Amino acid sequence: MNKYYKLYNQYRLKIEEGDLKAGEKLPSEKEIMEDQDYSRDTVRKALDLLVENGYIAKIKGKGSFVLDNSKFDFPVAGLISFKEMAGKVGFSDYSTEVTELSIIRGVEKVMEELKVDSDEPIWKVTRVRKINGCRVILDKDYFIMGIVEHLTKEICEDSIYEYLEKELKLRIGYARKEIVIEFATEEDRKFLDLGEYEMVAIVNTSVYLQNGTLFQYTQSRHRPDKFRFVDVARRNFMKADPHEMP
Repeated sequence: MNKYYKLYNQYRLKIEEGDLKAGEKLPSEKEIMEDQDYSRDTVRKALDLLVENGYIAKIKGKGSFVLDNSKFDFPVAGLISFKEMAGKVGFSDYSTEVTELSIIRGVEKVMEELKVDSDEPIWKVTRVRKINGCRVILDKDYFIMGIVEHLTKEICEDSIYEYLEKELKLRIGYARKEIVIEFATEEDRKFLDLGEYEMVAIVNTSVYLQNGTLFQYTQSRHRPDKFRFVDVARRNFMKADPHEMP
């Protein structure tokens, strides 16, 4: 294992286990070098990796500070599977439980979202996502069987997107997302560790292939204290109208 990665894991575990609290300042680069006999390059690489993975923030002239790691960044604009997100963030303890894999027809809400007729067969996949021993996401996925012909529990437990892209050679293109906050249902309370929380954060997503074909509708229901939805916004500057120039 690289020295910088060993140092990164040392601080990552301290943060995840609560030995370093949100807002707490880390030792300076010089202090870490002297205390643990690492080179400056090794220390900087480890700290940069902590920044990249959302564990700390560097403030110029002040040092490195621990971020609130009780919330997990969930990209709004990106189209990413739970398995990919877990790997990117660096979760060491995560799992997926498939609670339902069935074929449905004639469900009005699903028909409306997928724009299909009542006799169109649809895969329904319900999965509970667990992170660090806590059930924090309830995913309810619907796939048009005419496009996704075959699914198994094993595929759903691992990564449906990985199966679609690698085995079925489907080219997933883009998605339309809507985020709402609603009161928790009995189903939410059954499958999520909500505690005293009465609300859930919901992401409704319609997913299209690169050729523009709608093939998936997902409702992802989140425990509200564990996730923050992030995006990067850019301002598009309009060209000045030459007729309005002074």
